[in-house]
Amino acid sequence: MKVLMVLTSHDTLGNTGKKTGFWLEELAAPYYVFKDAGAEITLASPNGGQPPLDPKSDEPMFQTEFTRRFNADESAKAQLAETVRLESVDQNDFDTVFYPGGHGPLWDLAEDPNSIKLIESFIAAGKPIALVCHAPGVLRHVTNADGTAFVQGRYVTGFTNSEEEAVDLTRVVPFLVEDELIGLGAVFSKVKDWGVHTVVDGQLITGQNPASSSEAAEALVAALSQMKAKTA
Repeated sequence: MKVLMVLTSHDTLGNTGKKTGFWLEELAAPYYVFKDAGAEITLASPNGGQPPLDPKSDEPMFQTEFTRRFNADESAKAQLAETVRLESVDQNDFDTVFYPGGHGPLWDLAEDPNSIKLIESFIAAGKPIALVCHAPGVLRHVTNADGTAFVQGRYVTGFTNSEEEAVDLTRVVPFLVEDELIGLGAVFSKVKDWGVHTVVDGQLITGQNPASSSEAAEALVAALSQMKAKTA
């Protein structure tokens, strides 16, 4: 099982003067779900090298068993420091792709032509893809072969308007994930703020928030196992 994880390279939180990036739990939890399942993991980002960590996600109140494990894992941290450049990645080399969130992806990955083409190539190949929290917003320009929005008519979730309001960033982000997906014709579902919620619609798997990261990754592993069973 070869898993690609795509991280943001964007570190500026709008015009607030604060830093952003990827959310640690959304990398760490899936990373170990995949690793413990025996997967070979490749980390990529638009700029390559060390992607920016949202400093807030490393604060004590947001620590989990997975973030603590990651922070103590020297080989994982070394791998994170040397992400490959997104433009060099070939879908044919992987079984699946997972996009962690954090606010950073709303600025770079959502508009990155390499990311858009990469996701479209996974879709065309019939491979499952998973995105969590803000990362489902990365699908905003992804289209089907006929030019229609990929998420149109699909069941999805992602970081909700009320969760964005709770962190007081509604007027800072370039777009709201929930509004964007609904506007593209997706069927958006959600649970209470910060609750665990994962939606599987065919090859598309989405998770609502950081707490949904491991569940979304587990759903992706299950989807891959089903695919391998069918082809065996």
